[in-house]
Amino acid sequence: MGVAGCGKSTLGRAVAQRMGWPMIEGDDFHSDENRARMSAGVPLRDTDREGWLRNLAKELREHQDGAVLACSALKRGYRDILRAASPGLAFVFLNIAQDEASERVRDRSGHFMPPELVRSQFEALEPPVDEPRVLQLDAGLSLDALTDQTVEWLMEDPGQQA
Repeated sequence: MGVAGCGKSTLGRAVAQRMGWPMIEGDDFHSDENRARMSAGVPLRDTDREGWLRNLAKELREHQDGAVLACSALKRGYRDILRAASPGLAFVFLNIAQDEASERVRDRSGHFMPPELVRSQFEALEPPVDEPRVLQLDAGLSLDALTDQTVEWLMEDPGQQA
């Protein structure tokens, strides 16, 4: 979890491969309306995310044996919806500076999220402080280091799902 450009999808794919779990790309579950809003530089509101979160919760319920979900989950309320769908759910929070996230989003192509929306993601972000089953990592670490740390942490408590 984390803001756009922090590396959620990249780390998610690496962890899913290492763990032998399916990968669920949260961006694939946005409605056409939400994609259009974001493409136009309009930040999503809580009401815009309701259906998206319900769909992600449904996906998690269908993968009780383990899955990796790459999802911004910017607010505690969003994370709680996902936790309710999948008891034991764990979150890896990829912490990144706003300027680095903006640069990464500018450098990627073919994504509906424009760099102008990165600021709104930081404004909406409620870091998962004092929440259960959260691993905070520096998004600037290498993919190998992030993957190793995540898998090691997950293996410490096999009841967790990423």
